[in-house]
Amino acid sequence: MHITHLTLTNFRNYRHLDLDLPAGPVVIHGDNAQGKTNLLESIYLLATTRSHRASSDKDLMYRDACDEDMQVARLAAGAQRARNEVKVEIVLRAERTISLQAAGQTDAVIWSVRRQVRVNEVNRRSADLVGQINVVMFTAQDIELATGRSALCRRYLDAVNCQLDRDYLRSLQRYQKVLVQRNHLLRLLQEGRVGADQLDFWDEELVKSGSYIIMQRRCLVEALSGRAREIHRRISGGAEELRIAYAPNVAAEGSMSEIGAGFKEVLEKKRKREILQGMTLAGPHRDSLLFTVYGADVARFGSRGQQQTVVLSLKLAEAKHMQAEVNDHPIILLDDVFSELDPQRRKHLLALVSLYQQVLITATDLDCFDQSFLAGTARFRVNRGIIEPA
Repeated sequence: MHITHLTLTNFRNYRHLDLDLPAGPVVIHGDNAQGKTNLLESIYLLATTRSHRASSDKDLMYRDACDEDMQVARLAAGAQRARNEVKVEIVLRAERTISLQAAGQTDAVIWSVRRQVRVNEVNRRSADLVGQINVVMFTAQDIELATGRSALCRRYLDAVNCQLDRDYLRSLQRYQKVLVQRNHLLRLLQEGRVGADQLDFWDEELVKSGSYIIMQRRCLVEALSGRAREIHRRISGGAEELRIAYAPNVAAEGSMSEIGAGFKEVLEKKRKREILQGMTLAGPHRDSLLFTVYGADVARFGSRGQQQTVVLSLKLAEAKHMQAEVNDHPIILLDDVFSELDPQRRKHLLALVSLYQQVLITATDLDCFDQSFLAGTARFRVNRGIIEPA
């Protein structure tokens, strides 16, 4: 699988971009804040419908277009898959309205953004876009995965599973909605405004969708762990032994029905405490991951270089797993990954990513690449949102 063409209009610092991309390794270089990360972000967004760094769609709009009453941003890509071609598109329409304030106060500007998704030029739901193009992305911020940030670990597991399993995506969406409703009900119970029996329905719904999430996360981590251990051994020159463990908030062993029974039992035990605190204290929204090298917790004892190697191994394991699941190469996106790797680890990493059909790598300069590697790459230079072959 590889992106053949990418079109961006009013996206981040790209006013307009039409870019043909070849298969194989592609190096995108330029100074900081020129648009390298924005380019990779656009591909990740087209593959997953989510940005890895923006909190709202409005943040994705071209920054100098804010004086317009309506902004339109468009991202589109054509991709060659193993069996066919696919075209994906996201259109963002941001409309500005003025909220009149009292005399002496500045009127407030309110933006609302509508999103339109197309697959092969047919309007579809956002969920239908996920998985059309498969990507594995590594950014400098992903090192936080290995430092014990539970929310980031959960987000990572969800991003991988959603690309591979539509049932997981639906279960996750349902779980998040139920969790909001259940927390609202717990706050009402805390205030004595409703009866505790009203929790029974929401408990059942939480267990139903949550059990599937827990089971699929467990299966994913089991699949990734062995692959990551072997990759880590190669990147580190055989000097370190990596293990990745799923750290669920409730028991994750057994079948889905067994997980569900255990989940329900935990909710029953925690009910009084949940009512006192006004929040749900058990479930996959509290899961995490544990990374160890020779039994030592990488979050506590690993150097920055070790932590980055651990996350790179995890991401490359994800790529191998994704390839096995969809019977096609995912697209690898590497954003500024060499800053804390020694030359030997860089060499091993480049050898591993070169096995994939398309790898997009950003860098501020080319000194971190071997000349033998550069000889087989396509190179583009980015300057203020303009990309040219180098």
